[in-house]
Amino acid sequence: NGLDKNSPIIASHSMVACAAVAAGFKNVINLVIDNHAQWFVVVPGCLNLVQGPSNYHSLLKMGVPEDQVQIAGHWIPRDLVEGIPDASARRTARRKAGKPLRIIIPVGGAGAQRKFIVNLVGALSGLVKEGKVQLFLNAADHEHMKEAFIGALESNDMDYDKVVDMKGVQSFREKMLTEEPTKNVTLFTYDDYFTAVATTDILCNVADVLCCKPSELAFYPIPKLMIRRVGDHEAYSAMRASELGDGTLEVREVPEAVRYVELFLTTKLIETMNNSIEANNKIGVYDGCKNAMRIALERSKKM
Repeated sequence: NGLDKNSPIIASHSMVACAAVAAGFKNVINLVIDNHAQWFVVVPGCLNLVQGPSNYHSLLKMGVPEDQVQIAGHWIPRDLVEGIPDASARRTARRKAGKPLRIIIPVGGAGAQRKFIVNLVGALSGLVKEGKVQLFLNAADHEHMKEAFIGALESNDMDYDKVVDMKGVQSFREKMLTEEPTKNVTLFTYDDYFTAVATTDILCNVADVLCCKPSELAFYPIPKLMIRRVGDHEAYSAMRASELGDGTLEVREVPEAVRYVELFLTTKLIETMNNSIEANNKIGVYDGCKNAMRIALERSKKM
């Protein structure tokens, strides 16, 4: 009570949008996750913004009213979008100069990919020791993943540095803009959730490839190696990345992932993905958050 019910509410989770609608707010925006239409990700009585056309088509087919669903673009942090031109130029220049391939590997959710990722780290050990690949391993705030990474690194005789706080990851990012890491593997591990989540966002523009399951990171503007999904719905997000040209299809087995790393090293695949990212950026594919704000404010003026 006492709040302006015409004030725009932008929700990044459907439960928040549900609460806002139930409370009587009239200008509620729900940012729909993933690329697979499901009832629990949309909210009646508000405007559901989606990241791509296939989800839009599917939600219409499911029966979501046309005036309650609209395409907005990908949900991407502002710094990543604004940094696309410079980041793409750096990646292309690094490949042309034959510098090591920087791969950031974050652990999503509760670390359900442990076995796959640990095996992948071991499979890449040869390329790491040869100085052809650099790994940025984000164990986040998962103690079991930190231990799993350390076990994989030590069993494969791979030396590594460790970053443990926000100051450290920000300092690391600044150094990577112009220099190389001291060691070919850097392990990021934290006690707090915020730094754990922020690390991937902070490092993407100084990495060459993002290697992850097809979660919300599948929509990020960086060349992506999409590894085995955890939930079946994630397959559609990998498909979105591949069709946009900024990521691979889902890679189900470790040898196939290693083969893609070899392609990144020996072909113009990264340059091709960078070109797609820049083209996508020019037509607003990654402007979902900015568009959500614009749409919310435009709706406010009509109320």
